[in-house]
Amino acid sequence: MNGAAVVTGAASGIGQALAEALAARGVPVTLADRQLELAEGVAAGIRERGGSASAAELDVRDAARFRAVVDEAAQAAGSLGYLFNNAGIGVAAEMSDYDAADWDDVIDVNLRGVAHGVLAAYPRMIRQGSGHIVNTASMAGLISTPFQGSYTTTKHAVVGLSKALRLEAQQHGVRVSVLCPGVIRTPILEGGRYGRLKIDLNPSEMAQRFEPLRPMDPALLARRTLAAVDRNRAIIIEPRWWRLLWYVERLSPKLSARLGRASFRRMQRELEELRRSGPATQAERPEDSSQA
Repeated sequence: MNGAAVVTGAASGIGQALAEALAARGVPVTLADRQLELAEGVAAGIRERGGSASAAELDVRDAARFRAVVDEAAQAAGSLGYLFNNAGIGVAAEMSDYDAADWDDVIDVNLRGVAHGVLAAYPRMIRQGSGHIVNTASMAGLISTPFQGSYTTTKHAVVGLSKALRLEAQQHGVRVSVLCPGVIRTPILEGGRYGRLKIDLNPSEMAQRFEPLRPMDPALLARRTLAAVDRNRAIIIEPRWWRLLWYVERLSPKLSARLGRASFRRMQRELEELRRSGPATQAERPEDSSQA
């Protein structure tokens, strides 16, 4: 597909990997992120390898700025080939410990940010009669995930938005996919730059909890994602073994809920043991605005 690609949350993690993979295919890429300096560094690396890349400062909560970034990228390349709505954050906590700001921050970035991307790109793609919107959700958008209530809420919404938009967009020649990664080795496993941990784990301890789930390298995820985008897959799940959990959710909701409750109780026990042994020290979190 010809035209530019805009990738949000592209300064690191999944967004960075997607931008690099797209550029390796010869696609001109705009790396959009709140962290402009980091995004510029990634874009410079892409250009050094012979790719076409630029960085743009973008807070996806700003609909007008989102439209300006998309318009600039499309005008420079002559058309808009892809929008990867990838930026996202999370709050790790039981929902009983949330406050209003926790809900507002996650909903504004993870859901309204995606809606702003659609508002910015979809009308242009309709006029072109082509284009592909890829919204990053998560396996948390397909199954219930304890200690990630706001994240799970918004990612389920992104899956629903993407499925509905795909039905409508087909008549215009526009494609829509939703990416639902399992655990990917990105800084969001430690909380991320704009997310936060409201549980008694420091970032390194949080990341360590994901190791038994064999986190995938983001570069591999990006290559497999683009291959699935080429095939116009509606729902993209990587690593592939995570599809088993989605099958269980659909075939036996009771079994899926039982597994979720067991995970919740195990996490509660671990946190209680940590509380008894003393509070965790919150280490400085790495900067990251992408999600997994």
